[in-house]
Amino acid sequence: MDDEWSIAFFLDQHGGNPVAEFLDSLDVKTRARFRWSLEQLRLRNVQARSPLVRHLDGDLWELREESQTNIYRIIYVFRSGQRIILLHGFQKKSQKTPARELETARRRYQEFVERERRGEV
Repeated sequence: MDDEWSIAFFLDQHGGNPVAEFLDSLDVKTRARFRWSLEQLRLRNVQARSPLVRHLDGDLWELREESQTNIYRIIYVFRSGQRIILLHGFQKKSQKTPARELETARRRYQEFVERERRGEV
């Protein structure tokens, strides 16, 4: 189908997958909740709204998940070709998204865009 969106993981220059590693570090129940949320994001894509997602800054969006007393986020972007690129996952411990988490996502996004421009992704 032409309107199908896909989800892709950012891979670092050594082939590491930081978002998959983040997901693997979570308990089984939280991972299952994220699987459901990721599928909802794929299906709803740019139409997804709060409380599932929230716009952060520029091209950056966050997928939101809570499990017991913990809050988790995955920062992602939309790219051409109906792709959702997962850039960074973290446990949120404060009301505002920490600057260092945003900076990590921005850095990975810039790296992704540069490698995409060179035809490497």
